[in-house]
Amino acid sequence: MADRESRGSSPGQPDKESLIQDVSVRFNENLDAFESGAHVATISADLLTAERRSGSLDEILGLWRERTGVLADVISLNFKEPQIGPAGRAIEIRLKGEDLDVLKAASLELQEWLSGYAGVLDLSDDLRPGKPELRLRLSEGSLAFGVQASTIADQLRAGFFGTTVDEIQVGPESYEIDLRLEELDRSSVQDLLEFRIVTGSGESVPLGAVAALEIDRGYSRIHRIDRRRTVTVTGDVDVSLANAQQIVGDTLENFVPELSRKYPQLEIGQQGQSAESGKTGASMMTGFLLGLIGVFILLSFQFRSYIEPLAVMSVIPLAMAGVVWGHVVMGLDLSMPSIMGAVSLSGIVVNDSILLVEFLKIRAREGHDIPIAATIASRERFRAVLLTSLTTIAGLTPLLLEIVFGLLTSTLLVLFVVPALFSVFSDFGWTSVRKEQEMMGSLQ
Repeated sequence: MADRESRGSSPGQPDKESLIQDVSVRFNENLDAFESGAHVATISADLLTAERRSGSLDEILGLWRERTGVLADVISLNFKEPQIGPAGRAIEIRLKGEDLDVLKAASLELQEWLSGYAGVLDLSDDLRPGKPELRLRLSEGSLAFGVQASTIADQLRAGFFGTTVDEIQVGPESYEIDLRLEELDRSSVQDLLEFRIVTGSGESVPLGAVAALEIDRGYSRIHRIDRRRTVTVTGDVDVSLANAQQIVGDTLENFVPELSRKYPQLEIGQQGQSAESGKTGASMMTGFLLGLIGVFILLSFQFRSYIEPLAVMSVIPLAMAGVVWGHVVMGLDLSMPSIMGAVSLSGIVVNDSILLVEFLKIRAREGHDIPIAATIASRERFRAVLLTSLTTIAGLTPLLLEIVFGLLTSTLLVLFVVPALFSVFSDFGWTSVRKEQEMMGSLQ
C-alpha cells in the first residue's frame, strides 16, 4: 500500500497508477459497533479496480492491519471489505442468557479459544462497556428514616436537573418557574455526596446516611433476540491460512460443550457463514435431488425405459469428480458458489449424453452390434460434443457465478427466439422445409 505522501503513485501497480483512489472518514458511525456517537468512526479506502490492480484484497487488508499496529485506548478495531449478500460473517457465535456478567465472561473465554487458531482476525463481541456511572444503593436502615429509592431519585433529579414549582402568567405569555441547585453546588461528585435528603418526617440527612455511592460502568448496548439477552462473538478469517467452517466446527465440537458445562444457563448457537452455508447446502441438495428425479422422469418418457436413463445420468457423478479435481489442481477450497455451479452443471452434461445414446440406438437398429454401434455413435458425435463443451467452458470461465442466470436466459431464448428466427428464414425460402413444401405443391 502506498504511504500517504506517495498516494499519487504506486510503483507496484500497472503504469504506477495510485492504488488508493480515495479515502473517506465518517464520524459517529460504524456498522460493527451497533451504536453511534463521538467515540466511533469508519475509515474507508477506495482502491484501484480488481481488474487493473496488482495484489489481492486480503493482502492489502493484511498490510493495512500490519502498518496500523496496536492503537491505545481502542476497544475494537476491525479491517474488512464491504460485502453484499446473505453470506454473513466468517465467525459468528451467539450466547444467550440473563446475566450480563456471565455472558461477558463466556464471550471472553470463547474469544480466547478462537484466537488460538491461525488466521483468525478481529475478534470482538457486541457487549461493550459504556460510560462511567454513579450508582446509588439504599443503605441498611434507610427505611427507618422513611426513605425509599424513589424518594432519593426524585430529590436528586429535582436538585441537579430541576423541577417546575410554579407557572405564572405575564400578559399573553406563560412562564414556568424551575427550581434547582446553583451550578457551583452541582458540578462535582463531592456536591453529590454532600446533598441532603429530606426524610418522611421532614428531617434533613446527608445522602451518605441513607445511600451508598458506587462508581462503575454499565454496558452501552444490551441486545435481545427472542426476548433473551444475547451477546454475539464475531471475527474474520484469513482464507489463505484457515477455513472458517472448519474453525467453527472444531470450536462447536471441542470447546462449546465445556463452555456449556461451565455456564449451564447459557444457550449457544451458530450463525454467520457456517449457519448460512448449512441452510443453503440443505436447500441446494433438496433442489438437486428433485432435479435428478425430474431428469430421470423425462428421460424415461423419451427412451421408454427405466434402465437407459441411468446410462445417460451416469455422467453426472463423473462431472462432480472433475469439479473436485479442478479445485485440487487450482488450490481452491470448495465454496458455495462452486457447489452451485456444479449442481447446475449436472443439467448441462446430460444433453450430449442424450444425443449420444439416441445415435447409438439408431445405429443399433441398422443392424450393428451394441459395441460397434457405440463406437460409431461416439465417432459421429465427437465434434458436436467437443464444440458444445468448449463453448460452454468459454462462457463459464469469466463469470462462474452467472451460470444459473445464463442457463435460465438461454433456455428462454431457445424456446422463443429460435422458433421465431426459423419462421423468418422459412418466409425467405432459406430452409429445406420450405423447399420441400414448394416441391410437394408443384407435384400436386
